Amino acid sequence: MPEIAPPSPWRLSVAPMMDWTDRHCRYLHRLLTKHTLLYTEMVTTGALMHGSVQRHLRFNAEEHPVALQLGGSEADELARAAKLGEQWGYDEINLNCGCPSERVQRGAFGACLMAEPQTVADGVRAMKDAVSIPVTVKHRIGIDKTESYGFVRDFVGTVADAGCEVFIVHARNAWLQGLSPKENREIPPLRYELAHRLKQDFPHLTIAVNGGITTNEQIAEQLQHVDGVMLGREAYHHPWLLTTWDEAFFGAAPSAVTREWVEEQMVDYMERAHAEDGCPWYAIARHMLGLRHGLRGARKWRQVWSDHRLKPLPPREVWQMARMHVSDEPEALTA
Repeated sequence: MPEIAPPSPWRLSVAPMMDWTDRHCRYLHRLLTKHTLLYTEMVTTGALMHGSVQRHLRFNAEEHPVALQLGGSEADELARAAKLGEQWGYDEINLNCGCPSERVQRGAFGACLMAEPQTVADGVRAMKDAVSIPVTVKHRIGIDKTESYGFVRDFVGTVADAGCEVFIVHARNAWLQGLSPKENREIPPLRYELAHRLKQDFPHLTIAVNGGITTNEQIAEQLQHVDGVMLGREAYHHPWLLTTWDEAFFGAAPSAVTREWVEEQMVDYMERAHAEDGCPWYAIARHMLGLRHGLRGARKWRQVWSDHRLKPLPPREVWQMARMHVSDEPEALTA
């Protein structure tokens, strides 16, 4: 019998999300799934050139596989930042060509780079020359009201010629004027068919799709057309979904983790983080507030973990208080 190829590393991933997917969030997500690829928040090349490298690049060894997302447009700075990422142990360097915020546009990177594919190609080439780990690009299907497939096809073709082999396609346009970043995630219509067509036109490339996907059924449907799926806010707000992914999409054994075990691991982590660098437990607990979504007592449990009056207490005490409200019964049964 022919050997079955292992799943692509990009088969399933959690999106880079500013202020959300920090190392504490990724530690939680790794407790829930062993195989899903995790992405950092976007780190700008300027922050690495002129700020604290340790603050921006530090991560937990348990997070692997983990990718560093960079924001920038200058090829030499991207190469230096990518090299730092490789030295710190990241498994991949990803270039942000999808963020539409005005702050990012003022820095001449993010989604506005889609209008300058040669600049992106130059940056990709410089990063690939600097590192031996994969260099990937996350982008939109278009910018502003340009809805031509040819626009994104030519962008991918130009960047692929520079050596990029993996493209993560947010299947909405980015409107650079008139919409907030939040509105840019909701108002421009989703057009998955453009990502599917990219895979047809570039079968040798790895194409993953992002945007509006919230269920395992939708993931499975997209995997009929592309190589991978990236989820963002759904994974953050309903993290227990991640416990189903290793079995459903990587052929692993069913997950044996429980919410109680995950919560205990997070409390242990809070104690270690405070001992190591003084990190307050509530900066970590905020990422797990969706852990008991849909279960009886979840609202009271969340209220305990987010009660500012409890901040002076050690996390283990707060955990004991929160546990008084929990149940594994669905919330609907309390009606």
